[in-house]
Amino acid sequence: MKRRIFLQNTGLLAAGLMANKVSFAAAPDFPVVRVPVSKRHFQSKGVESAIAEFHKNVKNKELAWLFENCFPNTLDTTITYTETGGKPDTYVITGDIDAMWLRDSTAQVTPYLPLVKGDKQLQSLIAGVVNHQVKCILKDPYANAFYGDPNKQGEWKTDHTDMKPGVHERKWEIDSLCYPIRLSYQYWKITGDTTPFDSTWRDAIAVVVKTFKEQQRKNGQGPYHFQRETMFATDTTPLSGYGYPVKPVGLICSAFRPSDDATIYNFLVPSNFFAVVSLRQAAEILQAVHKDSALVAECKALATEVETALQKHAIVSHPQFGKVYAFEVNGYGSFNIMDDANVPSLLALPYLGAVKETDPVYINTRKLILSSENPFYFVGKSAKGIGSPHTGIDRIWPIAVVIQGLTSKNEAEIKSCLEILQKSHANTGFMHESFHQDDPAKFTRSWFAWANTIFGEFLWKVYKEKPHLLV
Repeated sequence: MKRRIFLQNTGLLAAGLMANKVSFAAAPDFPVVRVPVSKRHFQSKGVESAIAEFHKNVKNKELAWLFENCFPNTLDTTITYTETGGKPDTYVITGDIDAMWLRDSTAQVTPYLPLVKGDKQLQSLIAGVVNHQVKCILKDPYANAFYGDPNKQGEWKTDHTDMKPGVHERKWEIDSLCYPIRLSYQYWKITGDTTPFDSTWRDAIAVVVKTFKEQQRKNGQGPYHFQRETMFATDTTPLSGYGYPVKPVGLICSAFRPSDDATIYNFLVPSNFFAVVSLRQAAEILQAVHKDSALVAECKALATEVETALQKHAIVSHPQFGKVYAFEVNGYGSFNIMDDANVPSLLALPYLGAVKETDPVYINTRKLILSSENPFYFVGKSAKGIGSPHTGIDRIWPIAVVIQGLTSKNEAEIKSCLEILQKSHANTGFMHESFHQDDPAKFTRSWFAWANTIFGEFLWKVYKEKPHLLV
């Protein structure tokens, strides 16, 4: 039996929908655009204390206003917190889509982890996300998004794949299985609590390893295939739903990118790097909690195999920048030079713990992807930054600008990222999925909680480490 603890919003008061009606010019003192207290899904004293501290100490009032609106947006608008069988269970939607992505749900709540000390309700909420993600993985490790209702039938009636009840979308993305491990590991390291890592969690990790090995495609194409009847090439995969051939060199295939767009070459390099990190993190938890030496060894061996294959096949020579990481490869020597705004990305590798910021190949890669040599790096009248095929040409993603700032040690670069983001909210008080390089008022997705919360994460990090930049 489930017990609802916090009020759920019906969606009519969604933050973005409210914000778009606000005229910033008519309200120079920064109008209230945050969801009213009575309509918030979850209230955290840790988060509210952080907001109060930021407001008190940051002189830039617009940034303080943005932090107040954006940082709690996941808690305010996307959370359904319940208890099932005495265990916390948290369903997290992305914002304007009533479905839970394994990727987004992790990215949306991870920024709150440093605030769980002294806020047991917030800790329980995040433990509930781990518990819910485990159920999703065991339902279908190849799915990327799930409904809160486990019996709801998917909306995509033209998808040719093995859809199960409760699955919203079945686009196989490596990072969908990495993100829950990332959340588990960070939760464990910060709280020391091992309660979520029971035998069911262990079973989910075994499924992750099995799925990764299947998608190395050493024994044929594997069980997963996906085709959608659509006019958008990025929404489906060729050759009977298996994608273009790869040479089985030890890397893991990902039919789709974290943007939910189809890969060109199935060995998606940033996601393979992420898998290496995640497998080793899973092994560490398994060893500490379960003493499962066999599964620990399997995780470590697979991580080493993928890492070795990355060093052999993912590094290519660029005529201007030298040795760089390709975005995608196929094992036959073909590669794709670009980066995408969504995380995991090449830009985000240090943020994910996959490479050091001082890695010379990463340094070269960073220079490339923040230049015109990246076909999805856009420079306009209002801003510059990385975009995505998902939203088309000339559209910059706030998430990518945030990641650029989070992975930089250069104060001028961090300050530039802050200024771009401060100017990009288009008088709404919130971040968006993307905005046009020449006009931030031309944006996509007015209610996108991941972009809001990770922007709050960036602001909080700068406040703690380089507060003089928040002027």
